[in-house]
Amino acid sequence: MASARLPDGTEVPALGQGTWRMGERGADRRAEAAALRLGLDLGMTLIDTAEMYAEGGAEEVVAEAIAGRRDEVFLVSKVYPHNASGRKLQAACERSLKRLRTETIDLYLLHWRGSTPLADTVEGFERMRAAGKIRRWGVSNLDVDDLEELGGALADCAADQVLYNLENRGVEHDLLPFCRERGMPVMAYSPVGQGGALLRHPALRAVAGRHGATPAQAALAWTLRAPGVISIPKASDPEHVRANAAARDLRLTEQDLAELDAAFPPPQRKQRLAML
Repeated sequence: MASARLPDGTEVPALGQGTWRMGERGADRRAEAAALRLGLDLGMTLIDTAEMYAEGGAEEVVAEAIAGRRDEVFLVSKVYPHNASGRKLQAACERSLKRLRTETIDLYLLHWRGSTPLADTVEGFERMRAAGKIRRWGVSNLDVDDLEELGGALADCAADQVLYNLENRGVEHDLLPFCRERGMPVMAYSPVGQGGALLRHPALRAVAGRHGATPAQAALAWTLRAPGVISIPKASDPEHVRANAAARDLRLTEQDLAELDAAFPPPQRKQRLAML
């Protein structure tokens, strides 16, 4: 199974599970938790969530999914930027811990940058790490200049979670190399795009067809083609979960990659960091 190495040497699955849009409908929560548990059975033991997702509802779904299996799971959650300092940060983390029904979060991320100075957020993260509330901290939706602003604290930043897929390749110009040089993985959210346009693209469908795979599997395999990337697709039904897990076995050829580069050109210059 493909894995990614965090700066502290911890190995995590390169293909995990996302939870955006989970927990929004009470009637769906049992099925969503079952889908996550199936993902755990299939080795996708990294689960990403956030206090923003369904205003804590997704964290509650995750809690149900990992009940009795916490030791198997590498648990990631994220804090709102308006909660990212001082007592607000501590209180937000405590609420997430309560919803997740766990004593510690393996990786706690700043969801995006707000008005709070990064130094204040890092100070709060470090206090929570010292208290055992989190094991590691990282960021999301931060570009190279933001990471450079961390200064010496950058060495303790475990990951940067950003929008990365065939349609959004801007991070390849500078952010992805910057993180790789420092041994810090990039977590790719929305790896199969939004709204289905990517999955309908003829080039991606042609590549997938040659391998007897779905376009989504080919898109996931593309994000996993090189080291230093953790891909976190969301799936709410068993068939989708199994299909995502099978994408780990798909190896794109040089011809495949060349065709995808022609259809989705890699960046030739710095681009503004894309976000959802």
